[in-house]
Amino acid sequence: MVVFKKIADLQAYLHQQKTSGTDIGFIPTMGALHKGHISLLGEAKKAGCLSVCSIFVNPTQFNDKEDFEKYPTSLEADMTLLLDAGCDVLFLPPVTEMYPAGTEEASKYDLGYLDTVLEAAHRPGHFKGVAQIVAKLLDAVQPQKLYMGQKDYQQCMVVRKMIEIDNRDVAMVICPTQREDDGLAMSSRNRRLTDPQRAVAGIIYQCLVSILTKKGNADFAIVRKECFDLMKHKGLEPDYVELADANDLTILSNYNGRPMVALIAAKVGNVRLIDNMIL
Repeated sequence: MVVFKKIADLQAYLHQQKTSGTDIGFIPTMGALHKGHISLLGEAKKAGCLSVCSIFVNPTQFNDKEDFEKYPTSLEADMTLLLDAGCDVLFLPPVTEMYPAGTEEASKYDLGYLDTVLEAAHRPGHFKGVAQIVAKLLDAVQPQKLYMGQKDYQQCMVVRKMIEIDNRDVAMVICPTQREDDGLAMSSRNRRLTDPQRAVAGIIYQCLVSILTKKGNADFAIVRKECFDLMKHKGLEPDYVELADANDLTILSNYNGRPMVALIAAKVGNVRLIDNMIL
């Protein structure tokens, strides 16, 4: 695995690799890697791509300074995971490399409706920061394929919107959420859970399964209340339990025949977890 910290050095190396006709598969991350991230790398390798992974904790997507400061970092362990998984290139830029003019640089992306609902309503400015940094990383890596996980469904929609706005020639590959044995979606934030908190966090997945299985048999408003009540009973603080159009995240009041996605956000202690399930 070759490691780069400078965009110019990374691009010079990747240019050499592209001359052989090899596609570049890119996996952007903020570190604290787990099996979910490694599954994205596996998909890139399976497609025959030269795999490029980035680790960069982007300050512009944290509307909560405390959340940014507490974001878990484990670079040595991350590099070991990537080496074992056969990652070809690791990009480790410092903040000054990605934001040479400073992090106050404004995002140019108008995300419209996507920047008003669900996570965007709870984390103002977050998705503008996401679009901003993924665009910068795509400029640096210039991949043919971009791999992202379904667990961050709204983030995937935001990145897809950014790609459309910029008319970028990159194929976005959204890969299935990887889960623990009790269904909890793998997330870097899970590391911050205490043992008692971890024991109840799987309730979020149980609620998603309930929403799926009751499709066609119950009114969503009733199912939604059941999920809220169950999470509260187990000590979680739900932010939202919503049903949305899977294509554009239009919030739906009830089940219907179109492709849908159920989305949940809840706090377990002071750790905020999100998950979703396609219906």
